[in-house]
Amino acid sequence: MKIAGISFDHMHMGDLLRMVHAHPEAEICALYDPDRERMQAAVEAFGVPESRVFTELDPALATAPDLAILCSSTASHADMAERIAPTGCNLMVEKPFAASADEARRMIAAMEAGGGRMAINWPLRWVESHVTAKALVDAGEIGELLEVRSYGGNRGPLFHLADKVEVTPEEVERQKPESWWYKRDSGGGSLLDYLGYGATLGTWFMNGAAPLEVTCVVDETPGIEVDQHSITICRYAKGLSKMETRWGTFTDPWITQPQPACGFTFIGAEGTLTSLDYADHVTLQTRAKPKVHALPVQPLPEGERNPVEFMLSRLKSGGAIDGPLDPALCLTAQRIIDTAAQSAAEKRTLKLLA
Repeated sequence: MKIAGISFDHMHMGDLLRMVHAHPEAEICALYDPDRERMQAAVEAFGVPESRVFTELDPALATAPDLAILCSSTASHADMAERIAPTGCNLMVEKPFAASADEARRMIAAMEAGGGRMAINWPLRWVESHVTAKALVDAGEIGELLEVRSYGGNRGPLFHLADKVEVTPEEVERQKPESWWYKRDSGGGSLLDYLGYGATLGTWFMNGAAPLEVTCVVDETPGIEVDQHSITICRYAKGLSKMETRWGTFTDPWITQPQPACGFTFIGAEGTLTSLDYADHVTLQTRAKPKVHALPVQPLPEGERNPVEFMLSRLKSGGAIDGPLDPALCLTAQRIIDTAAQSAAEKRTLKLLA
């Protein structure tokens, strides 16, 4: 299948293109970014011919990709989807979904009109510990799920490039004033970056259930126009859930888990379960076995080991784009995010926005 990489705003583009390059049934047919320099590392790493490198979008789409991978700034997702959709191309959007639920609906409508399929990629979907935890919850190991707690973050979005190549603190500070990650109008901030993980995977674990009310508080740092720390409380028909985001953890969780550790805790009527990011086990506690005990993670099945493999498998088979990649489920999560952002701005609890 022919795959186009559209925009290098998000550093995950390099990681995703590496998955394309490694897949035996995929090829990179086009790279697009208005800044040619930002594509150079990928051009060299994956041997992309100059004839497939574009600084204008329309010629890139004229290569007729089967799938476009979109890594533009969050605030541009809806506009970009509306430009891509009429080609009939399928679309995988790197998280977050959109800057708002209204813009997410624009994306869904555009893709439906164009006839292509859309998925939203949340990298934690491919973490074995979380997939193992989902299977245990679905199997009833902790009874009815009543509460989800998530803590997500890293040292900051500018501390790493594609393939998690580290950036020095001095370079991070130099980049901050110009980076879209630190601009409100571009969809920056830890809440939009990481609350989507908690809200989307939390909605997945809760089989699509939506909260009734949302309360959110964010930090306010002089000289920084976006939040770097947020705490969101969701009230469901049964139970409260807490979703916390943090730019500025002591360490990055894919190298060394910080304290608090990044991941999820699930509280059910009959037990509790903790799944930490990138862990080789989950910890379970039940009424029958109240002592906390570890269970090894289960490997991801073939066809679902990474987002590119998943998308190509589902496009080939016609299978459902389900779980955290499903735009309908992601829309519920986006409504949580929108309500949290408005709650923080108004400093009060709000009913879940439509």
